Order: sequence, then structure tokens, then C-alpha cells
Amino acid sequence: MRIKLFDKEQGIYIFQLNQKNYIKFCPERGGVITNWVSDGNEILYMDEKRFIDKKKSIRGGIPILFPICGNLNTFSSVFGKDYLQLKQHGFARDLRWHFHINDSANSLCLFLNESQTTKKYYPYDFELRIEVNLKINCLEFEITILNKTEIAMPINFGLHPYFNVSDFKNLDFIDNPLNCQNQEKNILSNTFDELKNINLGVDLLMYTSGKSAFRDKVLKRQVTLNHPYPFDIGVIWSDPPRRMICLEPWTSPRNSFVDGFRNIKVPANDSKNFNASIQIKHLK
Repeated sequence: MRIKLFDKEQGIYIFQLNQKNYIKFCPERGGVITNWVSDGNEILYMDEKRFIDKKKSIRGGIPILFPICGNLNTFSSVFGKDYLQLKQHGFARDLRWHFHINDSANSLCLFLNESQTTKKYYPYDFELRIEVNLKINCLEFEITILNKTEIAMPINFGLHPYFNVSDFKNLDFIDNPLNCQNQEKNILSNTFDELKNINLGVDLLMYTSGKSAFRDKVLKRQVTLNHPYPFDIGVIWSDPPRRMICLEPWTSPRNSFVDGFRNIKVPANDSKNFNASIQIKHLK
């Protein structure tokens, strides 16, 4: 494995298995993986013009969602008047991360700790560590969230990968449950019927078997997301006219810090572990 600074101005590094298999990542922009090239093919979508504008949220790559997924249905902080309200998807995607290479495992380790900034929103000491294992046609994530405080710490965690697609009409979705939640309308709906509107823009949450996938008949590849419980919530999001689809693993739905549903608590001085992988299969 090799790592080097790829773009000094934007702070992007490249972590390379070989010339046809590598990822690029930006520690100072939320530790986001900006590119993943697998067998010579660019798997991820990235709006590069928007990425350069640091006042805007990133549209592309694999942003990291912590300590919440989605937003909170409240006008004040759930932690009291001394704290700011958490923004959508939390603060991890907006902060500077650190990294090192695990030579024994040939993996990239991204990590984020509490800071003066996080303490404005979230009253806990923590370490969020993500081991990224790059393999041929596969990207693996091993996530560890350590609670360094003396009380239980509430968490949600999610990944927000943006995948390149040829066109919405060329997509087939696989392994989805019968029903889903339309997050825009906040109603329960038929997944198949909702996916007919993928070209118009969808925001769908579903409780999966721990596996989600789609096929692109023109790019001739299948993308499979493996995300076992409790990382088994799946979100499908499209944002036309961008030629991309988001297939996101979450631990918890929107608003779980408020209503308590699937709100994960890390015991004092303990940790929680999650894992996920993205596999690429070439189709004939």
C-alpha cells in the first residue's frame, strides 16, 4: 500500500493498492473519501465544483454521519440550553480528521476525537475510528466508537456514499424490503412504487436484511452494500439531474435522539463496533 499527498491545495491524499485500484480522501473536509477507483472504474460520484466551495456541504464521495443521521425534530438542543442544536447529519462531516496507515493490516485508519467545536453541540468525550480496507472490487469499513466519559453516550452513525450511474432508467434495485418510509412526506409506502420515481428525486428509508444492491445495465456492474445489524437501515436518495444514487447504511432513523427509537447508547468507558462493505461485481 502507498499513500501520498495528491492535491495540496484541496488537501486530498491518495491511498493506492495499484494503478487501477485506489481511493482518494480529504482529512480536513470530514475525512471524506472523495474517489474510489476499482479495476480502473470510478465508482463514486463527486461534484468537484461544489467541493472547492468550502462554504457548501459536499455532494459526492462518502461523507461520514455522526453523531446523528438525518435531522432532529426540535427547536433546541436535546442536551439542554448550554448546547447548540445538532445540524443535519451531525458535525463529523464538517470537521478535520486525522489518519494513519495500519501497515500490518494494509489499511487506512481515519479518526476523530472530541474538541472545543464538538463540545458546543455534544457533551461527550469520544473517539470515532474507521478502518478502511481497500481490496480488489471491495471497500471494507470497520467502525469503532469509544465513549471516554463516565455516563452512557447516545450515538447514531451512518455513511453516505454517492455512486456514479449511467442513467436512472438503467437501474435495477435488488434485495429491498416490500415497504419503505418516504422521508419527504413521512409516510409508509411501497418500495417498488417509490423507486419508479427515482428520476424525479427520492428519499426512502427502509429496514433491510443487512444487504442492499443495485445494478446498472449500461455500466455493467452491480453495487452491493453489506451492512449487518445494527447498521442495517438503508436509505436510497437521488438528486436529479445529478447522475448518481446514494445507497446509505444508517444505524438509526431521523430524530432518534428525540423519540428514542433505535437510539444506541455506548456505556461509560466502553465502545460500540459496526462494519460494512461495498462490493463491485462486473456484469456480462
